[in-house]
Amino acid sequence: MRKTASRALAALFLVAVICIGLFVYIIRLARDGDEWTSFPVNSHAYRSGVLVKGTITDRNEEIISAVDEDGQRVFSDSESARRGLLHIVGDREGNIGTGILNLYSKQLMGYDFINGTYSLRGNGNTVHLTVDTELSAYAYEQIKYRKGAVAVYNYKTGELLCLVSTPGFDPDNVPVIEDGDERYDGAYMNRCLSSAFTPGSIFKIVTAAAAIETVDGIENMTFECDGSCEIDGETITCSGYHGTVGFYDALAQSCNCAFAEISQLVGANTLAKYAEKYGLTESHSISGITTAAGSFTKAPDGSTDLSWSGIGQYDDLVNPVAAMRLMGAIASGGIVREPYLVDRITTSGGLPTALVGKGGSSRIMTKETADKLKDMLSYNYTSNYCYTLGYIDGMCAKSGTAEVGEGEEPHSWYVGFIDDPECPLAFAVIVENGGWGLTTSGTIAANVIAKARESGCCS
Repeated sequence: MRKTASRALAALFLVAVICIGLFVYIIRLARDGDEWTSFPVNSHAYRSGVLVKGTITDRNEEIISAVDEDGQRVFSDSESARRGLLHIVGDREGNIGTGILNLYSKQLMGYDFINGTYSLRGNGNTVHLTVDTELSAYAYEQIKYRKGAVAVYNYKTGELLCLVSTPGFDPDNVPVIEDGDERYDGAYMNRCLSSAFTPGSIFKIVTAAAAIETVDGIENMTFECDGSCEIDGETITCSGYHGTVGFYDALAQSCNCAFAEISQLVGANTLAKYAEKYGLTESHSISGITTAAGSFTKAPDGSTDLSWSGIGQYDDLVNPVAAMRLMGAIASGGIVREPYLVDRITTSGGLPTALVGKGGSSRIMTKETADKLKDMLSYNYTSNYCYTLGYIDGMCAKSGTAEVGEGEEPHSWYVGFIDDPECPLAFAVIVENGGWGLTTSGTIAANVIAKARESGCCS
């Protein structure tokens, strides 16, 4: 009897261990099953390390990546579209870290707890993006052969319409990229999302906003520019001889001497506070993709470095999407609608599985300040830029030419928005070492916005 009882207890103990183990397995399967199945060794979802489940479409339901009848991952028929969408969609090998093929592999597979990724369930889910294929291809053609980024979004809805980064490559014809090959420097990095650059004069928008709110009478002040000025015993150089300029013309003519003085009036602590408040020094989440944070270093009050930081030099860094986001906030009266890239995810049968998009909104500046900045950016365009770029109705913008070191061409920036409820687009364009902001990035931006209007992206 004792032997039988001992065996029974041992059997019960073994059953209990099995049950506990099974319970733990089921809990972990429910929690981590999608992670387990997303490993490239899963032959149901991957072939030679390439994801062979799931479809990606643009805002018009145009397929930009899918799996063909032979079970191969394919991309758009247009080479310009493949290149323009590379850093959004990703490549077959998974080298583009911010690509949807990488970050949304679990969703593309269509995994669920009951069926896993069983092949009879079809070719996975569809991830519907907000980008426009035609606009992305066009933007790529405008900037190709140069390093840079073009970002455009609808500041009323938050939909990202264009997010082009260069250099890149054709995912259907991947080149051999060797160390030191300048043609592909940073080709795997999305410059729109994962980089921050010296902003140059586009940062004067932040300095102007801080002055509007903290310096009494700033709008009635005048400043003297003889091509240079002295701060703390050192020389601040300007791009021209502007003579006596008021606040509006100081921004329109991008006068360094005026903004060197304005930066001192505002002070380092206030400039740092406004850079943070406007989202230029923090990371942002774009449908689960984290952007690079910018930076602002507080130089001592009264120093030349403080003046240079208010001008957009010194240690200032700004991410292109963060700059675009700020433009959207000014256009919307101080309320920023957060940009998003992934709209929704559906099954192979068209049933919704998740609504990913529809970013939130928040107020980052007063309506009064936003309206004054809008007036200033409109004045920039109508009094200056339109003579170079041609007239675009509702354009409000600021160019930037950011010095990045002796012997190197400056970075070229152009940021702004369309003040039109029928075409609510905000944008940021940067060309690394592209030279003059207005002529290089300004031309690209003007062409891309004109294309967006023509192709119906505003609606």
